[in-house]
Amino acid sequence: MSEHIEVAAAEEAKRRPDYTRALQELLLQIADDDYILAYRGSEWLGLAPHIEEDVAFSSMAQDMMGHAAMLYEMLEELGAGKADDLAHLRSPEAFRNAILLERPNGPGEYANEPHYDWAFAIARCSLYGLFKEIRLEVLTDSSYVPLRQEASKMLREHQYHSRYWRSWFTRLAGGTNEARSRLIAAVAQAWSDIGSLFPLGSEEEAIVRFGLSIGGDELARRWKTSAQSLFEASGLAWPGDWNTPVRTGRDGQHTDDLTQVVGILSEVYRIDPAASW
Repeated sequence: MSEHIEVAAAEEAKRRPDYTRALQELLLQIADDDYILAYRGSEWLGLAPHIEEDVAFSSMAQDMMGHAAMLYEMLEELGAGKADDLAHLRSPEAFRNAILLERPNGPGEYANEPHYDWAFAIARCSLYGLFKEIRLEVLTDSSYVPLRQEASKMLREHQYHSRYWRSWFTRLAGGTNEARSRLIAAVAQAWSDIGSLFPLGSEEEAIVRFGLSIGGDELARRWKTSAQSLFEASGLAWPGDWNTPVRTGRDGQHTDDLTQVVGILSEVYRIDPAASW
């Protein structure tokens, strides 16, 4: 598609407030998911089990941060505010990421006695990776042309991430008794928040009606099929159905963990938002 067509699509969206509102909510969810998990991934810098994993996680975090930045720029074009402000000046309750992605990597803090759980990092990334792959595949048919085009680009890059995480998932599952037991415990920990991935928030009906994405129930159904294949290939028992979340980040309901993350990510930018970073 030409740049002219992309601009025309964006202008058409701006002329339809209900469409634009639904689109902005969807874009925030996608962007915030990657933005927050990119930060959690970056916390493995210097702490991963091997230097290869250190480099890999840093690289994937950079890629996810790039995906988020591209979507924030798309939101800026739609009149939602400056891309940098969206990333750094929103309050925690304005974020739309899934709660699963804001959970810490383990006890301690990066600069203060970090005792992170590699098995949890792999479990979380693998389960989210399946979800992101499905969501991006869906978005390649989105009614919003610029999103459709960017989803195709993101999907090609994400497939490498997903392949890496799945490889580690099966590696831990087929490893020593300790590795396997730690992975099973990590999956159980992630499972308590897995339901936070699928809802599309208050604008879900409009998101589906405008053809921007399929609904949360269908996303969950497709994810379950994909996840069951991963568990079967890894020789792990399926954990069973997950609970419907009492609170969901899609509507701005988060844990204190996100407050800490947002504070760290925005600390430098808030010193002088008018500066050129």
